[in-house]
Amino acid sequence: MTEPLNTPASVWVVDDDRSVRFVLTTALREAGYTVEGFDSAAVALDALAQRPPPDLLFTDVRMPGDDGLVLLDKLKAAHPQLPVIVMSAYTDVASTAGAFRGGAHEFLSKPFDLDDAVELARRALPEREPEPEPPPSTQPPASGSDAGPPQLIGDTPAMRALFRAIGRLAQAPLSVLIHGETGTGKELVANALHRESPRAGGPFVALNTAAIPAELLESELFGHDAGAFTGASKRHIGRFEQANGGTLFLDEIGDMPLPLQTRLLRVLAEGEFFRVGGRELIRVDVRVVAATHQDLETLVEQGRFRADLLHRLDMVRLRLPPLRERLDDLPQLAATFLATAARRLDMPAKRLSNAAVQVLRAHDWPGNVRELENVCWRLAALAVADSISADDVRAALARGGRAPRARAAAAPQQWDVALDAWARQRLAEGATGLHAEARERLDNVLLEAALAFTDGHRAEAAARLGLGRNTVTRKLGPGRRRGG
Repeated sequence: MTEPLNTPASVWVVDDDRSVRFVLTTALREAGYTVEGFDSAAVALDALAQRPPPDLLFTDVRMPGDDGLVLLDKLKAAHPQLPVIVMSAYTDVASTAGAFRGGAHEFLSKPFDLDDAVELARRALPEREPEPEPPPSTQPPASGSDAGPPQLIGDTPAMRALFRAIGRLAQAPLSVLIHGETGTGKELVANALHRESPRAGGPFVALNTAAIPAELLESELFGHDAGAFTGASKRHIGRFEQANGGTLFLDEIGDMPLPLQTRLLRVLAEGEFFRVGGRELIRVDVRVVAATHQDLETLVEQGRFRADLLHRLDMVRLRLPPLRERLDDLPQLAATFLATAARRLDMPAKRLSNAAVQVLRAHDWPGNVRELENVCWRLAALAVADSISADDVRAALARGGRAPRARAAAAPQQWDVALDAWARQRLAEGATGLHAEARERLDNVLLEAALAFTDGHRAEAAARLGLGRNTVTRKLGPGRRRGG
């Protein structure tokens, strides 16, 4: 816990869950803050009308009456400099981005570690400055809709960090480079950045540069006028013009030919171009989000990618983790894919047995989330019983042309070498919070190994790890109940 402060700052905790209010207010008081708890937004607003605001406020999102985001709006209208930390058990792009768009200082996912909450409070308070006169009240843009394209799903630390980054970046007019393996969902991230941005009313246009032959890619990007080349009988509007006022997602940017990289750099720098064979200067207002599974720095060294284009695209880099690094999200992902498949196939929904989940978790998932989605569609169509068995999963993996393949384990004496390589890579990517990320993943690996060894018995697994059974249960979470 943080050491007590010399000058206690005031903190308010707004949550309708009495247990959450109790543990959080207790932890903050132990850290030296003056703390008050409120069970609703209405009670907190009444208190705010009668006395000065606190130095910091924590609020839950889902509460009876006005929710936490409504409270956030009202607080920011009256006290724009008041730091507010939004808490929620429902972590997704829309709620996270909505909180940041409303002016939240930070988003705290439930269940949270009390030390992390106190650390957030410590970091938030030094940023408080004297408040200017409140500006006229204005309503923030509406939160992004859950309808439309598929949503990002996940509650692991890496995905929570990604949601927070999307929430912050969506409002910034910056180029974003998404790095991730094939099948991880890079287009979903780009679409989320668009939906949560001021450009949400404009078009979202996606183009996989690796899927278009090099001789056609220039026309596909910039369009062409009639007669520009043999077969060009009429004008073609390219993707940049289609995306005017919105977002253009360029997937697999590392495969773009060098001559086109030069043209792309000019458009990014000046916002204008000529169609192929055209004389009219076209001006566009487009935010470009690019993605790749390749190491662009290596391509620059090899002379296959322009360094200045990399710098232009890579204002901010987001890393999308492969499925093997977020296996705790697998049950939720699979359940979502099975439900979607059942609706579209007009069939009864099927559920995964515990044994089926174990087979899925043991697979190495070289195709990532896309491969899991395909497997779930096969399971929805071909599994006989409502409860999907381990054999059903093995058959579905085999029908996909790949037998179940266990994740390769590093030799026991070399795990520290692998950890060193991982840490150096993440640092080079600009990542922060590595200790928490590594600790979470280490806990997951040890828990999975112990549970597999003890055939799913929590008490025995806890004893093997030297942990209390309640600790193991808490780390597993409500979505991963085990036997014994």
